[in-house]
Order: sequence, then structure tokens, then C-alpha cells
Amino acid sequence: MTAATATTAATRPRRTGPAPGGPLAGTGHLTRFALRRDRVRIGVWTLSLGGLVAYFGAVVPTVYPDAAARQTRAAIMREPSGALLTGPGYGLDDYTFGVMIANEMLGMLAVAAALMSILLVVRHTRAEEEDGRTDLVRAGVVGRAAPLAAALAVMLVADAAVAAGLLGALTANGLDARDSAAVALGVAAVGVTFGTVAAVTAQLTTGARAASGSAGAVLALAFLLRGIGDARRTGGSALSWASPVGWAQQTRAFVDLRWWPLLLHVVTSAVLLAVAAALAARRDVGAGLVPERRGAARASRWLAGPVGLAARLERAGLAWWAVSLLAFAALTGSMTQGVVDSFADQPQLAQAFGSAPGDDLVLRTVSTFLGILAMAVAVYAVTVVGRLRREETDGRASAVLAASVDRRAWLGAQLGVAVTGATVLLLASGLGLGLGAAGAVDGAVTACTLASLAHLPVVAAFAALAALLHGTGAPAWPGWALLVASVVVGVYGPVLGLPDAVLDVAPFGLVPAVPAAALDLAPLVALTAVAVALTAGALAAVRRRDLRG
Repeated sequence: MTAATATTAATRPRRTGPAPGGPLAGTGHLTRFALRRDRVRIGVWTLSLGGLVAYFGAVVPTVYPDAAARQTRAAIMREPSGALLTGPGYGLDDYTFGVMIANEMLGMLAVAAALMSILLVVRHTRAEEEDGRTDLVRAGVVGRAAPLAAALAVMLVADAAVAAGLLGALTANGLDARDSAAVALGVAAVGVTFGTVAAVTAQLTTGARAASGSAGAVLALAFLLRGIGDARRTGGSALSWASPVGWAQQTRAFVDLRWWPLLLHVVTSAVLLAVAAALAARRDVGAGLVPERRGAARASRWLAGPVGLAARLERAGLAWWAVSLLAFAALTGSMTQGVVDSFADQPQLAQAFGSAPGDDLVLRTVSTFLGILAMAVAVYAVTVVGRLRREETDGRASAVLAASVDRRAWLGAQLGVAVTGATVLLLASGLGLGLGAAGAVDGAVTACTLASLAHLPVVAAFAALAALLHGTGAPAWPGWALLVASVVVGVYGPVLGLPDAVLDVAPFGLVPAVPAAALDLAPLVALTAVAVALTAGALAAVRRRDLRG
């Protein structure tokens, strides 16, 4: 540095007060930067949700070719368990395709939009502070409220994009534009509401995981209230109106449309936004208003090792997954007899469940449910292994590996925790499904619990593939692409009429359909060998590359 430069820097006035332009100064720049970072992410969400609706529109005429077939499905939705999982049941007496969308898909799409909004808001607020980037941004001409305002602006753009995608998919299927707009706006409104919930939790907590977890818990509670409320009475009860998810479904799209329930989203979002802004003005950057609980002064010997550390970090998430899967599996199992009854009138439904002539339809249905639950467990296992990337890019892995911890032990511990957690979740799924199906299948609890373990080798193989990609430094998307493709083939393959050769070689298709079929150990041994080989490759590769971050 020259003397002239040093003199100029020393005499330059330092900004100590509020940023010029007020608390929102720089919001436009931050919004454009965030949109550039998330353009692919928002596009994937939009295409995924819109594509799901478009696909549903293409499949329904095949599976439910006439009004009688659709009324068979309406009978299932009329049951309390059906209402708990779907919607309030408007229009069940004339179950058209549009009514089916509003009753069965609107809630699911709304939850997806809510998750997207929560992740986006937390990513651009609490996660930025956790990584220290907010300090760098605030060093410029950026107002105190600008990061939060930019995050909410990005969330609004994302929800608007999702709404546009849904509207396009619905109208492309020949549905009424006005009712389609109500569905699309309802989904976006739920997303905005829970985005503002995340804006509040981001002010209360000190970590991104806690912020997104708290907002996710509010979403889970809202979905549960909606489900219980709708199960109590067709059209919903008072509990249904206590849930923002229920407000979107109460528009009665494609039955007797009314717009005013969407105003509840506007009012709630405005109140939450005001609360988030007030809380943000009362805390320091990087700090939460709810102080973290202090840990013990010394770690136990168990926590000092890589396995103990990985287990400690994942235990809360595993508990949520276990409780959620247990409850969902129990509800799904309770629908077994109703689904099987519908097969008598609609053989196409039995085919969609992969049933062949001569099969025990009850056991075949239970086996199919087990396979679908195992797919969800595979998502959990891949997600747990994938967290190593953030540990590495955030620098926490460097701190661990700077001690006497071998890289193979570090990666192996996370993979071991993922597979152990997957085992717990498979057992919880089987137990829940057995409890729900106990009225339709003798000995269902024991049979389903033991049968769930047949899916462990394929789940472990997906987790090991994720570990191999991380160990080699490759992107994670090939693993996710294979998992998504496997799920699509496993769930929708029979409906799409894919050849048996494709269905049989798909990863989840290799697992014997126990308890409907006999246990064949050969494919399970092969899948286990694949998992072991991928694990060995991951442990060998992780030693030969540099750490990120």
C-alpha cells in the first residue's frame, strides 16, 4: 500500500449509522442476486409440480376410464382414513377429474410449495448469517431489513412461478380456467403463508437447521389439523379451518367455487411478516432471540468419536422421520381393505398395484405399500449421507479431520448412521403398516415388520452410491436422478404399462414382494454385494481428494 493510499483510507469517513436509503436499501440488488442463484432451483420446483399434475391428468383416464370407476375411488375418499390423507371431500357425489385434483392433489401440492418456501426463506436469511456472508453483505450499502425483504421477494417469485406452472398444466388438461386458477393460487398462497412462518422462525433460532425444522413442524401440525378436521366430517370441521392447508381446499374448486378463504392467507401472511420484521429489528446479526441451550462442559467418550458425533447430529431428524412414517404407514394400512374392495369393480386398479391373476390381493396390496414406504426411507438415507457435503463446504469437516480422525472413519460413520437409521425407519414403517392392516390381514404386525427388512439391501445400496459420489468428489445429482427414476418406475411403472423386463430390473423391483411372495435371497444377496462394493469404493476414494471449502 502506498503512502497516498494509506492516507486516503485513513481519512475516509466510516459509516457507523444506518445505511443510506433506509432499512430496505439494497433490496433490489440482493433480490436479483438471489434469483440468479436460485433460477435452476425454482425452475426444478415449477417443472416438477406442474409435470406431476400433467402426468396425473394423462394417467387418470387410463386408470379411471368412466364415471363409475371414479365413483369407486370416491368411495375410498369418503372414508375417514381417505379424508385424513387427502381433503375435505367436496364433490364426492360427482367425482370428476377436476374434483379429484382439488380433493386429492391440492393438499399435497400445497405442502410441497410450503416446503419450497420454507427452504428458500431460510436459505437466504438464517443460512446466510450462519455462513458469515450476511456480515460481508451488510458491510456495503445494505439496509438492516434488506436481506429479509429480498428473501421474501424471492419466495414470492418462486410461488408465482409454481402457480403459473400449475395453471398451465391444469388448463392443458382441459379443466376450467377459473377453478384451475383457484387451485394454483391456493397452492401459492399456502407457500407464501409458510414462507412467512419461516421468516419468523429464522429470527427466533440461531441455526438454519433449527429454523427450517421449526417451520416444518408448524407445517406438519397444520397438515395434521387439516387431516383430523376433514376426517371428522365431509366438508371439514372447525379443525380444518385452523389449518392454512385447509383454507386452500375450502375454496371448493371445481364444485362450488368461493374465493374468500384465500383472504385468510393474505391476512395471516401480513401479520407474520410484520412480526418477522419487528423481531429482526430487535436482534443482532447471527444471533437468535431464543438462546441456545448450553451443552455439557465435557463431551462423553461416545460423542468424541465420529460415530457418536454423526448419531448426535441425526437423532432429532431420525425421530421425526420415525414418528411420521409410523403414523403415515398406520393410516395407509387402514385403507388396505377399502383399496382391495375397489379391485373387485376395477381390475385396472389391481394391475396398477402390480397384481397378477391368482394373487392374494390383500397381501399384494400390503407388499406394494411396503415398497412405497421403503422408497421414502431411501430418500432419508441419501439425504443423511448428502449432509457430508455441507459439513465439508462449511468447514466443520476440516475441524473434525484436523483431529486424529481418519477420513474413512468420518465417511464410514455417516454412512453407518444412515443405514442404521434406515433400518429403524423400515421397522417403523412395517410396524405402522401392520397395525393399520391388522383388521384385514391375520398376523399383519409381525409379517409386515419382518418383511420391511427385505428392503434394507436396496436402501443401503442407494446410501452407498451417495457415499461413493461424495467420496470421489462427483456431484450428487446422478444418485438422486437414479433414485427418482427408480421411484417413478416402481410406483407408476405398472400404470404406464412398462415391460416386465424394465420393472424387474429396476432397483426396487428386485426386492421380493414379501409377504405376498416367498422370500428369495438371491437378489437380496446381490444388492448387498453392490452396497458393499460401493462402500469400499467410497472409502478408498475419499482418501485421494482434497477437501472442499
